[in-house]
Amino acid sequence: MCRFRPTAPLDKTRVFVYTLSMARFYEEMENILSSGSVEKLLLHSCCAPCSSSVLEVLTPKTNVTVYYYNPNIMPYEEYAHRIAEQRRLCELLSVPLIEGEYDNDNYLCAVRGLENAPEGGDRCEKCFYLRLLNTANEAKKGGFDHFCTTLTVSPHKNADVINALGYEVSKQTGVEFLPSDFKKRNGFLRSIRLSEQYDLYRQVYCGCRF
Repeated sequence: MCRFRPTAPLDKTRVFVYTLSMARFYEEMENILSSGSVEKLLLHSCCAPCSSSVLEVLTPKTNVTVYYYNPNIMPYEEYAHRIAEQRRLCELLSVPLIEGEYDNDNYLCAVRGLENAPEGGDRCEKCFYLRLLNTANEAKKGGFDHFCTTLTVSPHKNADVINALGYEVSKQTGVEFLPSDFKKRNGFLRSIRLSEQYDLYRQVYCGCRF
C-alpha cells in the first residue's frame, strides 16, 4: 500500500521567491547556528561521503544526529552497502545515527508516472520531498528543534529546489528547517578528501534505477 501523500509539483514561483529572499543559504545557515536557536538537529544524510564534510561543518556548532532515510536506493544490496558505510562513519566520528525504514515501494509509489522524467526534474523533486518529509516527521517525533539535509553538498543537485522544499515541509510539520548550500566553500571537494581519509565507499550513481 502506498503511504506517500502526493503533492502538486513545487510552484516554480515559490522557488524563485525563496531563492530571492534566501539567496545566501550558507550564510543564513551560519546566522541561525550562531544565534543558538539550533539545540538539537536531525540531519538527513544521503550517503556517508556527503555527510563527512557536512558533519565537519555542523558538529562544532550544535548537537547533530544523523538520519539515514533513502528508500530510493536500488537494489537492496547497494542500499545495505551504503548504510553500512554511514554506520562506520558515524561510529568513527561519535555521531548518533537513526536508521530509517527501507520502504522502496513507497518511493516507487511517490514517483509513479515520472519514471522517464529527466535527471534533476520532477521525479527528483518528489524524491527530495519524500525524504525531507520523513526526516521532519522523525525530527518531530524525536524532539529535535530543526532538521536539515546533506543533499545540497552535491554539485548535481539544485540547492534552490531542495531549500524551497525544506521550507514547505517545515510549514506542513511545524519543525524548523535549517537551510544550507553545503557545496559552497569547497564543501563537495572537502567531502572527496574526507572520503579518501576515511576510506569511504563512493557510489557512482545517485541511487534510483531510473
